[in-house]
Amino acid sequence: MLLFSQQPEQIFLSLLGNGSGGSVRAIDNVDMYICIVASAQELPDIEELSKLDPDTPIVFYNMKLDVLRGDLGAPAFPPKEFQDRFLSRVKPVYFLRTRQYSRSTAKPPFLVNFQGCLFRSYPGQFQTLLDTGNGRYRRVKGNDQRPPLGLFKEQLVQDLKDQGVVEEESKTLAFLRTGYKTTTWWEEDREDASDDWCT
Repeated sequence: MLLFSQQPEQIFLSLLGNGSGGSVRAIDNVDMYICIVASAQELPDIEELSKLDPDTPIVFYNMKLDVLRGDLGAPAFPPKEFQDRFLSRVKPVYFLRTRQYSRSTAKPPFLVNFQGCLFRSYPGQFQTLLDTGNGRYRRVKGNDQRPPLGLFKEQLVQDLKDQGVVEEESKTLAFLRTGYKTTTWWEEDREDASDDWCT
């Protein structure tokens, strides 16, 4: 449980991604902190708590960090380096992210809708799973590191190609379909970036 003061100036500072202004306090004799749903502006408060009580584990539950990471660096949000400084140290123990896609084909049915999920139950691998219908999934590939979403989609498409559901394409058409950017900024190689987010 994080303890916050309700001072207006501290609320304003937290909106700017500057933390709690010193109002976060560690609690004595705690075995674990559990953070349930936080905004991007509240993440620096959790970092502050981790510094105040570094020996006590902090469990993030239903935080949707991929969505929150997308806000980093925007006005009134923590800077992008917050990803490498703190968020990259959060280890995904149970992870489930579903995605739906469509792909046009040159022959019937002309449009293939498919979906899959990226799943992990620690210490197991990140698994690319293809939805086979009726609430069932088939494992396509296992990865020791979390694949970027672009690679995750490629793994699903490659499985559909192997099954003959979609056909191989020329490199030009494949590039036009995917574009030049298939990763988000925190998945890219950057100077001084941490790869811890993908383990």
